[in-house]
Order: sequence, then structure tokens, then C-alpha cells
Amino acid sequence: MAATMTTKKTPRSPQRPTRPREMPHIPNGAARRYELHLKALTAPPSTPLTADTLHRLIHRLGYIQLDSIRVIERAHHMILFARNRNYRPSDLAALHETHRRLFEHWTHDAALIPIDFYPHWRNRFRREAAAPRAQRAQSDRALMRRASHILRRIRREGPLRARDFSDPEHTAQDPQNWWDWKPSKRALDHLWRVGRLAIAGREGFQKRYDLPERVIPDHHRARTIPPADTLQWKCAAALDRLGFASPREIAAFWGGISAREARAWIDARLGDAVLEVTVAGAPGRPPRRLFAPADILERIADAPPAPSLLRFINPFDPLVRDRDRAAHLFGFDYRIEVFVPAAKRRYGYYVFPVLEGQRFIARAQVTANRAEGVLRLERLWLEPGVSLTDARRSRLRAELARLARFADCSEVETADI
Repeated sequence: MAATMTTKKTPRSPQRPTRPREMPHIPNGAARRYELHLKALTAPPSTPLTADTLHRLIHRLGYIQLDSIRVIERAHHMILFARNRNYRPSDLAALHETHRRLFEHWTHDAALIPIDFYPHWRNRFRREAAAPRAQRAQSDRALMRRASHILRRIRREGPLRARDFSDPEHTAQDPQNWWDWKPSKRALDHLWRVGRLAIAGREGFQKRYDLPERVIPDHHRARTIPPADTLQWKCAAALDRLGFASPREIAAFWGGISAREARAWIDARLGDAVLEVTVAGAPGRPPRRLFAPADILERIADAPPAPSLLRFINPFDPLVRDRDRAAHLFGFDYRIEVFVPAAKRRYGYYVFPVLEGQRFIARAQVTANRAEGVLRLERLWLEPGVSLTDARRSRLRAELARLARFADCSEVETADI
């Protein structure tokens, strides 16, 4: 009889229950310091400025939002001056219009964006062309005829502004409605949004539209990136620049994607490349559960401390652009009151947050009258618990003097200090 072989089973040792991974917690002081570091507000502000260092600064921030209001100087110039006191407005124009290292398009608003990101915007152009607004424009035969006429003229004549096109048949319905655009302006905006025109530069603050092949370097214009790769890049690049964020904040950073898409991207990487963290709020504010890169604690530990400098921050600065985020981290509830009727304003038309070290200490209403050559501090509102010490008064006056030189003003008038 053949022998049968049996295998003795070794009993398994009982499996230890796995402990849930503890959610990393970021104290408020560390969160503020890292936020300022990511917003390029911890570096010395007087380093030499070249085209390369300016490009690196904008690349680090992601983009520079454009805005037309000029109280001291326009928002995009003040954002850069707050980070480097050697900056002058002509530096940005040269980087965009001469060196072609930036292009102008839409993030959450009009912005100047590093040119190497342009291939990702080609996907946005296609997405924009399929959006309901673009579909309505494309079904408007009169508007499309206008667009064809515009393209022919620009191809023949070179860069043109909206004012270079006449619309004698257009009558404004409401002078108070900024968006009651004439047909040519609507057609230009449509062609720009879908990538058939590019911004060659600005004259004053008026866009000069041209064909992309005359504005965007060929290798950037020809490069094709799959839409899935653009989604991956937008989420990862936004989280790198935000440090910790919600899906809504990630989606809103560049625009062009939804919070649902950002959340799906997070879920696919959660526990691996992305962690859920708690971020402590300013005193009196509850912590927030957010998402961060897996090495967030190491990144924060490597971030330098914020210098004890005093700076005037523009209302459109990346540090305060997301008002809820600024309120959570810094306890600074800020709203711009440009569109608020004068009688209902709490502070003023265009009020600048004043940053000192890691906290906001005041709000200031400052105006530049270039005709008179005078920069005026009209009002100063100190934040609760902040006093105007002699040292702080001296720092305020020094920063106002720097702003005056930046605005080509020779005098400073102060009402409150």
C-alpha cells in the first residue's frame, strides 16, 4: 500500500489589531509661518531682482492676479513689491511682452501665468469651448461673424485693442452695468477664452489682442498634454502652493476644475501621497480638517521664520485672496469694500491689510496723488490688542516712505501716526 503524505498545518498566530494612524496636527503658529513661506513672504525683501528671479517668484506663487484699480499702484505690481522692494512695474511688462516668459489668461480671474504652464491651458481652452457660455456665443451668428472679422483684421494689422473696433449699432442698455459689452468686446473675450487669441500686452490697462502664433513660443503652443495629466498637475501643483487645503481650495486655485474632481484626486492618493490633517485656527476659531502632502510636517519644519517686517498687503494678494482662509489662520476678517455703497462701508473703498511678522496688526486707507506727488495715509484702524508703539510708528513711517517712492511720490502725509 502506498504511503500517503500529510502536511501538518501550523496554527496562525492571532493577528494584532492595527492601530489607526493618528491624524497629524498643525499648530496655528506653524501653519501661519508655512503660509507666509509659501506666499514668498519670509525671504529678505531687498534681494537683487533680475528677470530670472522675478520669473521664479511668480512661478513659486503660481500666477499674479491682474486688477485695474490703481490706488497706490495696481494689484499685480503691489503683490510683487511686497515681496521685493527692488521691483518696478516695467519689470513685469518686460517679462510678459518682451521675454514672453508669461502669458495672460484666466485662473479664478485674469492673471499672468508662467509660460511653461501654457500647454495645460490648451486643455482649458477646449473645456471652455464646450461650456454653455461658449456654446451660446457660437450659436450667435452675428457674434461669430464679428469674431471672423476680428481675426481677419488682427491677422492683417497686428495687435489690436477693443477700442480699435467700432460697433455703431450698439447702444448701451445700462451705463452702470460693466458687463454690457459691445459685440466686438464680447467676440474678443470669447476668442481669448477659447485660445484663438492671446494677449500680446497691455496699453495702460487695455488688452492688446494678437494671434497665439505671434505671442506664444512655438514649443509651448505645440505641446499636447492629456486632460487627465492636466487634472493631476493642477491638483498637485495647487496643493504644493497651498500646503494644506480643502477640495474647494484646491479646485479654486487655478480654476478650470471642480471641487468634485479635486476630491476624487485626493481620494485616489489618500494615505499615500496625501494625508488628512487638522490645522489649528487663530484663537477662538476651531481647527479645520484639510488635506496636505504626505511630508507636510517635514516641509513645515524646514520653512524659515517670518521676519518681523511691516508690509502693506494688497486686497488681491495671495495671502488674503481667500478671505475665509485668512480669517481661519490669522483671525483677520477682511472684505474689500470697493463694491459696497459708501454709506454702508465699515472701513473704506480700498483698504490695505497691514502685516507685521506673522500677524495682521491694522488696516490702512492709503492713496497716492501723483499730480501732487503726495502719498497720504488717510486712516489707520488697529486690530484688537494692538497698540501704536514708538517702534511700530517708526516702521509704519519707513514703509510708507518706501511706498511713496514706489508710487513716484515725493512726500508722505500721515493723519493717524
